[in-house]
Amino acid sequence: MAATSSATEPASFRKVLFQRPSTVVALAIFAVIVVSCFLLPALGVTQIGGMSVRNRLTPPGADYMLGADAFGRDLLGRLLVAGQTSLGIGLGVAVLSSVAGIFIGLVAGFFRRLDTPLSRLIDAMMAFPDILLALSLVAIFGGTMTNVILALSVVYAPRIARIVRASTLVIRELPYVEAARALGTRTPTIMVTHVLRNIMSPILVQATFIFAYAMLAEAGLSFLGVGVDPRTPTWGIMVNEGRQFIDNAFFMILFPGIAIALSVLSLQIVGDGLRDALDPKLAKES
Repeated sequence: MAATSSATEPASFRKVLFQRPSTVVALAIFAVIVVSCFLLPALGVTQIGGMSVRNRLTPPGADYMLGADAFGRDLLGRLLVAGQTSLGIGLGVAVLSSVAGIFIGLVAGFFRRLDTPLSRLIDAMMAFPDILLALSLVAIFGGTMTNVILALSVVYAPRIARIVRASTLVIRELPYVEAARALGTRTPTIMVTHVLRNIMSPILVQATFIFAYAMLAEAGLSFLGVGVDPRTPTWGIMVNEGRQFIDNAFFMILFPGIAIALSVLSLQIVGDGLRDALDPKLAKES
């Protein structure tokens, strides 16, 4: 009986997740973007570093599928390499902010004495606009890829922490948690086994959104000139580089802008699909 139940749960999850065509299309688009960015440059399909001043600002055509930039570099190859950095930053921020947010939220929700100060800290950090807080942190510590990931993780960790804290406050009062305490189970074991395992669904959904937010924030920081080192291409840096040529080479902004928009939008739609699939009430209604 248990085997049948466990077998039907993944099937039900897949059914709800893929019942909306928009989720399937968004997941396919994001998969194509990821595979293209990491696989095509490794296979040598595109030119990456070759410069040709004679071919600078060449429009899209047979020689350059997406055109050439101000140094005559293949825009397609540069777009794919920049995507590796942008996607890597988004994933790094999603993972790091989730780990920090889970730790803060569990501690705040489980230990009453620490709840008030940690909650005030979460509220204070969320009072700042995301881009302004990230801009300040990157300006203080420097514009390296590591610092950008750390700065954006500080910005988005409170979102995870607030969700984890709210869920922990409810779960810690449930009978099975009280029974685990009565049996002498250690507090860290209760927090991980009985609390964290039951709140992974909203964490996963929020992490998907943070992935998208982080990519968008990184693009904004790079466009403002305070993101990663300009020698490390990102989609935001490509937009920043192309703005001065917008009159006669608009494609330098167009294609990285499309890449940012498609990645962020597809992640948001996939996040919505995950939320519907992981929410028992929504799954039951469908």
